[in-house]
Amino acid sequence: MQYNFDEIIDRRDTGSLKWHYGDDTIALWVADMDFKAAAPILSAVEQVMQHGILGYTKPTDALYNSIINWHGSRYDLQLEKQNILFSPGVVPSLALMMNVFTKVGEAVMVNDPIYTPFMSKVEQNGRKLVLSALKEAEGKYRLDLGDIEAKIIEHEVKLYLLCNPHNPGGRVWTKDELEALLAICKKHNVAIVSDEIHQDLTLTSHTFTPFLTLAKGYEHNVISLTSMTKTFNIAGIKGSMIFAKDETLIKKISQQQQLNDEYELNLFAYTAMRSAYEHGGEWLEQALSYIEANIELTVQFLNEHLPDIKIMRPEASYLIWLDCSAYSQDDQALYDALRAAKVELNAGIKYGEEGHLKMRLNVACPKEVLIEGLNRMHSALSDVVKP
Repeated sequence: MQYNFDEIIDRRDTGSLKWHYGDDTIALWVADMDFKAAAPILSAVEQVMQHGILGYTKPTDALYNSIINWHGSRYDLQLEKQNILFSPGVVPSLALMMNVFTKVGEAVMVNDPIYTPFMSKVEQNGRKLVLSALKEAEGKYRLDLGDIEAKIIEHEVKLYLLCNPHNPGGRVWTKDELEALLAICKKHNVAIVSDEIHQDLTLTSHTFTPFLTLAKGYEHNVISLTSMTKTFNIAGIKGSMIFAKDETLIKKISQQQQLNDEYELNLFAYTAMRSAYEHGGEWLEQALSYIEANIELTVQFLNEHLPDIKIMRPEASYLIWLDCSAYSQDDQALYDALRAAKVELNAGIKYGEEGHLKMRLNVACPKEVLIEGLNRMHSALSDVVKP
């Protein structure tokens, strides 16, 4: 089936978080796509409605098999039913892991910049937030392994929250990088939780490595979190998975979930998840091709019209990290200039101090919408007096 990603669907007045405006502002921020979900997913949800009974539901063997087959065939991640737990979302799972691996007051390390809940959930749960800034070299981020180990020792870090692929920088950490990080964490007995929600959005010429495929002998201290929601643009249907290979650890996580009653998904999430993993591959292949074309369009446009923006080309996802420091020295003024031009991006400073004067741009939208948004960016920033 050929999908039409050029179709413009009006999301205003639908309760959309992304398209919350009362005017014609272009939304290039929140990480969901403006593409209609895959036909098999929509059909599966419609069949549930037609059945007419929306009662209590549990995961089926067919659902488990769809998850196992997807991750085994694509990433050589060998899972069994007992390795899989369900969660309402990756962010709730990040919060859950505070209680699985740490006590109040203990240190948790994350990178800077990072997806905002990595920081907020650490602090909201009474843990000590330790930041390790990523190093930028040759237009992409790298882990500062020396800094990571030094701070692990200094702060007695108990848990490392990894984002792979990285949000907002779009890095797909290589096997060598992950193995080096694993060696440091093993040396100092630091648990690792790897958020891998953007795994399926890895772009051409890059290879995603699930952390669990490297963790043999250390499975008691490694968790992976992922979801179908980002992959297939169904974030409004809450649902995610927790993967663990150690029997004792999976039981501990399950017990913690029971305390909060956070171990079940709704009927539509189970249905959408199974359909996505069984029948969504064709849609995903076409979506990624369209996204890559939009990334190229964006890079060419910015290079021509706003050449002083430094672009971090993503290795995964539809999010582009932009250094706009040539156009402003104030984060709020930068954001406000774009909003005044009726285009919204994510303010980089929300992702940590390393996000100062940066913006995150979402290109997962019809080409026509993207071009209009880019033109508004040009209008906003070309009028700014450079510092």
